[in-house]
Amino acid sequence: MTSGYNCLVIGLARCRLGLSSNKYQLSNVFLRTYSQYPPHFVKPVYQPAQLDDILESGESKNLEFTPVRAAYVNHTSSIFHDKIVMKFTNHVMKTGRKSLARELVEKTFQEIKRIQLQKWNEAKTAEEKANTECNPLTIFHQAVENCRPVLQLIPIKRGGIRYQVPIPITDKRSYFISMRWFVHAGREKERKIHFPERLARELIAASNNEGRVVKQKQDLHRQCEANRAYAHYRWG
Repeated sequence: MTSGYNCLVIGLARCRLGLSSNKYQLSNVFLRTYSQYPPHFVKPVYQPAQLDDILESGESKNLEFTPVRAAYVNHTSSIFHDKIVMKFTNHVMKTGRKSLARELVEKTFQEIKRIQLQKWNEAKTAEEKANTECNPLTIFHQAVENCRPVLQLIPIKRGGIRYQVPIPITDKRSYFISMRWFVHAGREKERKIHFPERLARELIAASNNEGRVVKQKQDLHRQCEANRAYAHYRWG
């Protein structure tokens, strides 16, 4: 802390005396002072799959004596940790009630398991039972992947007229839109059907490329196809 303070004082003195002509030196002094780790510290690897890849590729030998940054509080090496489920839980959450959002997602997975087990028990042939997926996590991932859009429409003004211009979107944005559609579908007001049950039905339908959310993605792509004549406006 003392060395950082001394570095800051020296930098201020140099700038005051005109010894430095670089206008970014003072900002660099501030960055060095408040940096928690030096630049040669690498980010931690905490997921089991990534650790296995590092061991198999032999990269672990190069990292034996490399200093590593401390992991964040929400980083975990548990096999039950799933980034997409965590993001979906954050989308479900309202007014900071994270425990309630986790409970709703868990109830949704329980409902998916119950519905799929009932289908499995009612299946008459071994082929039908083999084609019935009973893992809620697999169904959730498949549903999210099936509903990820490739394009979206953005309004661009040209000559006093606003055109809906189709543009490609990033993977992060496509995951966000897909999960937001599922949350909106689950929150549709209906007196006798609660959020977890409705969301479970939407996820199961979307995993089979059916349902409202899949139709919403197809409608968006259809609108982008209809407005493809305005695609050149995004470079204007």
